[in-house]
Amino acid sequence: MVIQRMLKNMWKLPGGLSEPGEDIGDTAVREVFEETGIKSEFRSLLSIRQQHTNPGAFGKSDMYIICRLKPYSFTINFCQRECLRCEWMDLHDLVKTENTTPITSRVARLLLYGYREGFDKIDFTVEELPAVYTGLFYKLYHKELPENYRTMIGMD
Repeated sequence: MVIQRMLKNMWKLPGGLSEPGEDIGDTAVREVFEETGIKSEFRSLLSIRQQHTNPGAFGKSDMYIICRLKPYSFTINFCQRECLRCEWMDLHDLVKTENTTPITSRVARLLLYGYREGFDKIDFTVEELPAVYTGLFYKLYHKELPENYRTMIGMD
């Protein structure tokens, strides 16, 4: 199931802007909680939408990053300032609805594929790696590597 919010008579996924210094997964968890009251945990990055010259992007290029989260609560207490309605929706129903944004429709199909074939087929996992600067780290999002490639030292 996917949590949806109704905005301007279209179903869409919860979302919003990152705070300065906030990681992608933390933004997704915070925004979902603020908009729906659902507590969750970041699982993976699913897709990135990039666009330019969008009126709502403050004169900058805009990236919308879609994450897969694991819910820890299920009772919806949505923000009435941001949503007309908010409800859990079965993926099969969401795929069939015409009252949705193109991104929501595509992500519903992507998630349905992940449920049926395995999330390893669609997920970008996150790994924290040491930066070139001593004591600093960064997060790298990528498809999961097979074990023999994760531990490979040299090329044979």
